[in-house]
Amino acid sequence: MGVLGIGGLFFRARDPDALSAWYKEHLGVGGGCAAEGAPGELNQWLWLTTGGPVVFQPFKADTDYFAADKQFMINLRVSGLDAMLERLRGAGVEVITKAEWDHPDVGRFARVHDPEGNAIELWEPPVK
Repeated sequence: MGVLGIGGLFFRARDPDALSAWYKEHLGVGGGCAAEGAPGELNQWLWLTTGGPVVFQPFKADTDYFAADKQFMINLRVSGLDAMLERLRGAGVEVITKAEWDHPDVGRFARVHDPEGNAIELWEPPVK
């Protein structure tokens, strides 16, 4: 079919510069950031990631899985979820976890919100 993967995620923000800085500081996401072991050369536009699964799934319009006034929720694949959550909490970021979100065949989940209220689901896939 020719599609190789997601090439970017673009969304509106009241303060794009501040929101970009928040994502870089707290999650290591955005231009000039790289996941550990990611190939390529850093530059101001690219976020270098490692390969892995990506879920692309529309939800019903009336879902309660994320806020009704938001059209999307970002899901970030992570490693070392516990350490990440400890660091986020230490920085004053509210972290939400629910036992029913976790499943040994799917992985573990947590949720945070950026300063503009966008949900960010953190997903640690199971180690196989």
